[in-house]
Amino acid sequence: MAGSRKGKWVKRSEGEWRGLLSRFAGSGLGVEAFCRRESISAASCYRWRGLLGDGRLGGEVVHHQPGPAFADLGALNCTSLRRPRLDLKLDLGDGLVVHLVRS
Repeated sequence: MAGSRKGKWVKRSEGEWRGLLSRFAGSGLGVEAFCRRESISAASCYRWRGLLGDGRLGGEVVHHQPGPAFADLGALNCTSLRRPRLDLKLDLGDGLVVHLVRS
């Protein structure tokens, strides 16, 4: 995102924002004081914190661990005369759900 230095906007890389957020966590300053000292906006700090998933500013750092990419449900026994009912729901996030039903 961009910050202000001597009246000019400066584009910062993801690595620079990670460094800023790391310095903030160790600074002991509040958001407003730290942002004034670094000539950046508090809104930019909060936005980058959300984008980078670095937890809360000034508090404990929360790291999100992704779940497994694949869940093995085992083989379906298709040789029997009566197939068991299959009811599978996959929650893909952001309100997207895949629902498969076999009766």
